[in-house]
Amino acid sequence: MAKPCEHCATNLNASDIPLALYVHLPWCERKCPYCDFNSHEQFDSSLETGYIDALLTDLRQQLVSVGSRPLFSVFLGGGTPSLFSGASIARLLNGIDQIWSIGLTTEITMEANPGSAEASRFADYRSAGVNRLSLGIQSFADAQLMALGRVHDSAQAMQAIHLAKQHFDRFNLDIMHGLPGQKIETALDDLERAIDHSQGHVSWYQLTIEPNTTFWSRPPRLPNDDILTDIQDAGEARFLESGLTQYEVSAWASHQQMSQHNLNYWTFGDYIGIGAGAHGKITKENGSIIRTRRSRSPRDYLTGIAEGVPPHQQQLPQTELPVEFMLNALRLKNGVPASLFKANTGLELAVVEPQIEKLVANGLLSADTERIGTTDHGYRFLNDVVASFMDNGAR
Repeated sequence: MAKPCEHCATNLNASDIPLALYVHLPWCERKCPYCDFNSHEQFDSSLETGYIDALLTDLRQQLVSVGSRPLFSVFLGGGTPSLFSGASIARLLNGIDQIWSIGLTTEITMEANPGSAEASRFADYRSAGVNRLSLGIQSFADAQLMALGRVHDSAQAMQAIHLAKQHFDRFNLDIMHGLPGQKIETALDDLERAIDHSQGHVSWYQLTIEPNTTFWSRPPRLPNDDILTDIQDAGEARFLESGLTQYEVSAWASHQQMSQHNLNYWTFGDYIGIGAGAHGKITKENGSIIRTRRSRSPRDYLTGIAEGVPPHQQQLPQTELPVEFMLNALRLKNGVPASLFKANTGLELAVVEPQIEKLVANGLLSADTERIGTTDHGYRFLNDVVASFMDNGAR
C-alpha cells in the first residue's frame, strides 16, 4: 500500500459518510441467457426461513465493525427477490429494524419481476415496509422477451405496472435496448411505453454480452453499431422531451424519484452487503477503506454464517482510491461537489489535479472548480475519462 504523503489526509471521518445496506436474494425462476449476476435456479420456498435467519446473523456480525452509524437506505436485490413471500420480506425487514433501526423515511427498494405470481404479492411487500420497487420489464415486445429468456410476457408487464401504481408512490422501470432482432422502431416503442407508464424513473441501457453467460458462448444476432447509435440518440432526445432528467449513465428521473441508494453508490458512500455473493464497502474509524464480499454459493454462504466466518476483506490501497472514486462519481451526469473527493477518500484533490487539468483542457471535464463532472462531450467518452485516473498514484 502506498505510504501517506503530503497531499493525503491522515484519516477519514467515517461517521460523516452515509452507510447503506444491500441484501442479496440469489434465486431466480430461470437464469436469463444474458445475466452474469450471482443468481441460481431451483428456488424452493422452504429455503426462505433459513436464509433470512442467515441474513440477519450476517448483519449482526458486520454491524459490530461499524459502530452506531445510522442506516441510510436498504436495497433488496438478486436474483429475483420477489420469489420470496410477503411474510418472509416482512420478517426480514422487521429483523433489520430491530438490529439497525429503519427510519420512517428510509428508502427501501426491492427488485421484482413482472410474472403474475410475483406481481400479486405487491400489496404484501408494501405492507412489509418496501416503499420502492424496481421492475425488470426489459421489453414490452413478446418477441424480444422470448429472445431474452424472460419468464413474463408483455401483458404481465403491464399488469405488474398497474399493480405497482396501486401500491407504490415510487418505482423504477428497467428497460434494455439493442436486443436480438430489435429494430429502431421497436426499441423506441419500448422506451415510449416505459416513459408513458413510469412513475418518474426509468433505467434504460444497452444489452451487453458478458463472459460466463449463455449469450457469450452462443451469441445472438444483435443490431449493428449504426442502429445502436441511432437508438441511443433518438432515445436521449425522447427523454429530453419527456421532462425526465438523466442523472446517471443509465437512469432518467424526476428530482423526487431519483434512487437514493444508487446515488450513495455513485458518491462513494459506504454500504454493508449481506447475502450470498454480496459485496460491501466500509470506511473504518482509522480511515482505511475496506471492500468485503461473501461466498457466491448459497450453500457455502449458509455454512459460513453458521460457522461464524466473516466476509472476505480487502483494504483499498491509497493509489487505487482516485480511480475508484472517479469510476463512481463520474457516472453522475452533473458530477459531485469537489469537496466530496477528500471527504470520502481522505486524499487531497491535489493528487489528481494533473489529470483534471488535462481533461479540462481537452474539453472532457468541466472547468467548474466547485464540482467534479464531465462535459456533455466527456460523458459520451466516460470510459476514457475514468481511464485517465488509472495511472494516478498518491504521491
